[in-house]
Amino acid sequence: MEIEYRRLKEKDLDIFIDMRIRQLREEGATEDIDLRPNLKDYYKRHLADGTFVSWLAVNGEKIIGTSGMSFVEKPPYFSCPTGKIGLLSSMFTDKNYRRKGIAKELLSRVVADAKAYGCGCVQITASNMGVLLYTNFGFVKNGNFMQYNF
Repeated sequence: MEIEYRRLKEKDLDIFIDMRIRQLREEGATEDIDLRPNLKDYYKRHLADGTFVSWLAVNGEKIIGTSGMSFVEKPPYFSCPTGKIGLLSSMFTDKNYRRKGIAKELLSRVVADAKAYGCGCVQITASNMGVLLYTNFGFVKNGNFMQYNF
């Protein structure tokens, strides 16, 4: 099995979005709305302006793993003096390819991108499945994540 790693391109978006939706469903999402148009709009805009990056794992022509990093900026604070934050998302590996180091390699690449962008930290809301990957990489759990919805 020869796995290659390459950056996400606009031509990959339909497959990337399908994998993102599979990931959300695996993590327990049950909402019955079509996210595809909103996801496509988001990825096209943020790929173009450089505030979203992604690495893909590819076996032949088949995309088997995805990663994503969105860059946001907040007022600087002590644990993130640049104010630039990488928001990790879209970490997904096809079930047939799990436990082979693919997610770790994808994670290494997008974290390196965040560092190069000038981010002071990377954040993720980890699924139960991802906690071990992130902990082994050096992420520290922060139980204060909260969200307000309109």
